Amino acid sequence: MTRSTPLRFAKMNGLGNEIVVIDFRGTAKVLTQAEAASIARQPRSRFDQLMALHDPKTTGTAAFVRIYNTDGSLSGACGNGTRCIAWLEAEKGNKAPTFETEAGLLTTEVESMARITVDMGVPKFAWNDIPTRDEFRDTRYIELQIGPIEAPILHSPSVVNVGNPHAVFWVDDVDAFDLGRLGPMLENHPIFPERANISLAQVRSRTDIKLRTWERGAGLTKACGSAACAAAVCASRTGRAERKVTVHVPGGPLEIEWTADNRILMTGPVEVEHRGEIVVQNS
Repeated sequence: MTRSTPLRFAKMNGLGNEIVVIDFRGTAKVLTQAEAASIARQPRSRFDQLMALHDPKTTGTAAFVRIYNTDGSLSGACGNGTRCIAWLEAEKGNKAPTFETEAGLLTTEVESMARITVDMGVPKFAWNDIPTRDEFRDTRYIELQIGPIEAPILHSPSVVNVGNPHAVFWVDDVDAFDLGRLGPMLENHPIFPERANISLAQVRSRTDIKLRTWERGAGLTKACGSAACAAAVCASRTGRAERKVTVHVPGGPLEIEWTADNRILMTGPVEVEHRGEIVVQNS
């Protein structure tokens, strides 16, 4: 085991969703899964998601972004993390940066640290785009349940891809379930070949949703921006809510709008906790 050159990082959060940002632009460095997981294990750089900025692949974008989960696996999208990197670009004078990820382009608009909007793109509802193992013609509800057939604990989630796979279970009280126990079982259910983010959603009014999320590759989180988008879109799609809602995650509220032209706009705050250097373990 050898040690690499220290890396500069920023530790941030979006409503408590812990984000680490490392800027690799100007270098050829790409983190391995083991290296990303080692960064997550260090107390000062513990993260739910790591946003690694690389040289742009597309003209007009600020960076190509690789997104890592706590276990070092890659994620296609992270709304809270995107707000964080948008703020760092705004500090340099670019208040409307566009980023590229494996899931596509993400445009942003920075009004202040308390209000940053990310265009999360177009939701995908087809079963093979989510993806699910089985073909479901209607992904507003799929056949999946935990517990006895006659009295399931959770059942019939809505599923959608918002840069990564999401399953949203509709419940009367999100706090009535042990998501720390149920989340891993559902994340790794065979019906989700690429695993899935698992959310419990409580629709309190046509414009208000309470949400808890077990995040794929990360676990319980105070905030998951893409899950808030998934819940909002699925609530509207199933007739439970309007197209513009406030989603209350444990860390605070996010404004989500599913626009008439099928885009998902997410607005919320960020915080900078500290900046420093970390030494990454190389195996």
